[in-house]
Amino acid sequence: MAKARLTVIGDSFVEGRGDPRPDGTYGGWVPRFAELFGISRNSYLNLGTFDATTQDVVAGQLGVALVNKAPLIGFVAGVNDLVRDYDAARFRNNLETIFTTLSGPDTVMFTATYADIPRNLPLPDTFRQLLRARFAEANECLRAVAGYTGALCVDVAVAHEWTDPAMWSADGLHPSPAGHRRFAEETAELISFATGMTVLNGSPSFAGVGSGPLSY
Repeated sequence: MAKARLTVIGDSFVEGRGDPRPDGTYGGWVPRFAELFGISRNSYLNLGTFDATTQDVVAGQLGVALVNKAPLIGFVAGVNDLVRDYDAARFRNNLETIFTTLSGPDTVMFTATYADIPRNLPLPDTFRQLLRARFAEANECLRAVAGYTGALCVDVAVAHEWTDPAMWSADGLHPSPAGHRRFAEETAELISFATGMTVLNGSPSFAGVGSGPLSY
């Protein structure tokens, strides 16, 4: 593999579930996002893994992301923490470990808050409210950690379009192809605005990325 220009770590949202290909693999937002910035397939690494928690990312993906570290790194995971044995302190510690390890003056790191997935699922009202409280707490934590480590954050949690059923696959947990496409575009727009990376008719400019400090 050539020197990585993009590495993305996380769970099945990163893997691309909800956007199946005819060969049984998944497309998802990562290849779409890479294409928007002219990053070829052999120049990005998608480490997204089905069922991964933030602890799994720390234990199994973080070290890989540090090898041949890319100037552009994405992280999206946490829903599996929230729907299982959620521990707020452990969750925050994992986020802090991930963001402080990967952030740096030569790196643009990005993430996203958690959409209101509980509203998509056939759950008892009491459990739905419990999950929504967890999601809200986790989003506040993620925003805070991303903020003080300088990571960019796509605030999916407050974006009205993510309440549209068309954005979600039949399981209610993973984006549909349209949702993956939308997330790729939203993320590219934020990064372009914050860093000066631009996409113009498929011809991107990477001025400043990987060549010095970037501010947001």
